[in-house]
Amino acid sequence: MRYGGNTACVEVRTESALIVLDAGTGIRPLGVQLRDYSGRIDLLLTHLHLDHLQGLGFFEPCFRPDVELHVWGPASTNADLGERMARYLSPPLFPVRLRDLGSRVVLHDVPREPFQIGDAVVRGRPIIHPGPTVGYRIEDASGSVAYLPDHEPALGAPTFPLPPDWTSGHDLAAGADVLLHDAQYTSDEYSTRVGWGHSATDHAWAFAVQSEVGRFVTFHHDPSHDDDKLDGLVAQLQARHGPDVVGGTEGLELVV
Repeated sequence: MRYGGNTACVEVRTESALIVLDAGTGIRPLGVQLRDYSGRIDLLLTHLHLDHLQGLGFFEPCFRPDVELHVWGPASTNADLGERMARYLSPPLFPVRLRDLGSRVVLHDVPREPFQIGDAVVRGRPIIHPGPTVGYRIEDASGSVAYLPDHEPALGAPTFPLPPDWTSGHDLAAGADVLLHDAQYTSDEYSTRVGWGHSATDHAWAFAVQSEVGRFVTFHHDPSHDDDKLDGLVAQLQARHGPDVVGGTEGLELVV
């Protein structure tokens, strides 16, 4: 109850941009908070697994003509972004089709080069997770945030971490003021879930240390871990020498 039960959604505000990272169920209460907002919203999807997309049809700004919604997602050789999103946002899985949303929706494949959203520069890079998946780095004049919520950089590594050039996602996280990173499993749990696309907390910690981030926020917690279990895992990381560690909890606000 303290860490929260919604699936992935993070809001990032800069001086001139409103950026939403992923459209899990957490995007529904965000939409309520944005009830009086009009203008442009940029939604950056890391991938199209249902826990990162299932809240989009309940996001109030989607149904308002005074909102221009730009949706960015990983490219695929099989189908364009709209076709892939419509597999969920259409009957029989959902009653409202993507094309019927009331806001002005513009779809973009994430480019290989950095792109501008307001005063923020965004970089998206492929990272290790089943299916087309990207991590993001957002920078403006005040600082930088790296977001890698579903990530398994230790996959296939005999020891972890490997050198930076061989570590998935390192270029996105390196030197970031804040890193939000997958910390789903304990080491014992990970040993039976290799290849599932998520990290052990020790791997996430090693990634944060190697990347020399300022603050590491644990993210994408296993739903079987209760608050006390998560408190214990976070406390173990906080006791180590390295970046500041914060347990990712619903409603957490950080200023960069």
